[in-house]
Amino acid sequence: MAELHDLTALEQAEGIRTGQLSPVELTEHYLARIDRLDETLGAFLTRTPEIARKQAADAESEAAAARREGRALPPLFGVPVPVKDLNQVAGVRCTMGSQALADRIADTDDHVVGKLRDGGTILLGKTNTPEFGLPCYTENALAPPARTPWDLTRSAGGSSGGAAAAVAGGLAPLAHASDGGGSIRIPASLCGLYGIKPSRGRISPGPLLHDVSGLGTSGPLARTVADAATLLDVMAGPMPGDPFAAPALPPGETFAGHARRDPGRLRIAVLTEAPIPGVEVHADCRAAVAGTTALLTELGHETEELSLPADEGILLAFTRVWSVMAALRPVPPGSEEQLMPLTRYLRARGDEISGPSFASSLHAFRMLGQTVADGLMPPDTGYDVILSPTVAAPPPLVGTLRNDADPQAEFAAIGRFTPFSALFNVTGQPAVSVPLHWTAEGLPIGVMLAGRYGDEATLISLSAQLERARPWIARTPSVW
Repeated sequence: MAELHDLTALEQAEGIRTGQLSPVELTEHYLARIDRLDETLGAFLTRTPEIARKQAADAESEAAAARREGRALPPLFGVPVPVKDLNQVAGVRCTMGSQALADRIADTDDHVVGKLRDGGTILLGKTNTPEFGLPCYTENALAPPARTPWDLTRSAGGSSGGAAAAVAGGLAPLAHASDGGGSIRIPASLCGLYGIKPSRGRISPGPLLHDVSGLGTSGPLARTVADAATLLDVMAGPMPGDPFAAPALPPGETFAGHARRDPGRLRIAVLTEAPIPGVEVHADCRAAVAGTTALLTELGHETEELSLPADEGILLAFTRVWSVMAALRPVPPGSEEQLMPLTRYLRARGDEISGPSFASSLHAFRMLGQTVADGLMPPDTGYDVILSPTVAAPPPLVGTLRNDADPQAEFAAIGRFTPFSALFNVTGQPAVSVPLHWTAEGLPIGVMLAGRYGDEATLISLSAQLERARPWIARTPSVW
């Protein structure tokens, strides 16, 4: 008999709706696993068992009332969904992975957290993240490193590494995550999960810590396409004050519904070479793309090789914007010395960038988005999807990307490891990481699919088709 954490999130939600599964029982199951395994996996920065138990008890009462009255419940009602610690939950510690904010308590919910509350999900805690979400690994001064359960010597990635470790390790059925340069897709690749970076404006970034660059967004991490699509439905939707709003689905449609649809025949560009100079893509990552290309062809899609010119200008623009955003993170006066070396390096660099340089970098972002929309992916005549590696190498050993002695070299190494992902943060397009390949050593390797702005639906339908053709959910770390 399967254990509760072997069930998909949608199976758990169905059990709660029918009364076959108790939200209290489910929550206690995950709290017990967190107590037993979190120190090893490094998944959480703050645990919230009291909140979880109160929400679960309330959900149990509400589910019973809904059954009596014949009322429908939200699609993930009673299902645990932890929140990444870059986002605020009122009354809960919000450290942003920084020792300088170790005692900070949020006094308001971020809009996305309000959506999760309205959807009846259960808060198990705040998941681990590197300081301010800046690097692509999850190591900080507050908690153990986030590790992929496929090999505990290796990183879960970042900056949503804690969320990925939690889901892959069976400490949560799915998780809220966020992505400013690949921070959902990178951990998805390293932990054998499915992750969605939505279109810019699909999920509200408000009300307080808006990313003025437009790079960052919340999104879901899950073991299945349908689970992730359903969590996207729960979190999506514009809120007053949002600077962007992605095109809404037609009335009555859901992203979960698109996980049950055939995508039709698509024209797919295959990008293997990194659009950053001097990057060597590992053979396993190339093999993952080649295998996916062959599978797509078998499924009837048209695939075509694509090469993009290596563009140092966009890399420079991204580095400038990333540094300015690091400098804008709220640090209490006198606390700079508590920050990680990479954070201090980026903040110092950000302080030196002029207003016109920052504005010209944002303009370069917008022009790249226009070029992709007009030149590569125009409706009807362009590519529907771009396929590439998610990252340039298999999961790295914990600590190998971090370089406290030389943060400038560290930032360059991060760029070489993640040369593909930030492109779609710059353009605002949706992108997903799909766990279709494993190395001979049993390590997961994701491939990335990117779509037109506002078209998560096609990516979800295509991902579900790939999942049906080559199921991955059976590949779970048996030790957990």
